[in-house]
Amino acid sequence: MPKMNLSHFEAAFLFALFTSIILGVVTKRTDKERLQYGLYCFGCFIAALFGIGWVMFAGHG
Repeated sequence: MPKMNLSHFEAAFLFALFTSIILGVVTKRTDKERLQYGLYCFGCFIAALFGIGWVMFAGHG
């Protein structure tokens, strides 16, 4: 099996993508609600990823 060499951002992006898909499918009833909620969750994950990244950058330097 080939190894996957992912950066931290790539791994977090894939986590956000797959988790958003699962949350959208499991928690909503209609396809429109699932898509909207999945996109909302994905956006929140990515915003948190960048926000926490900036906090860590500011705290480090």
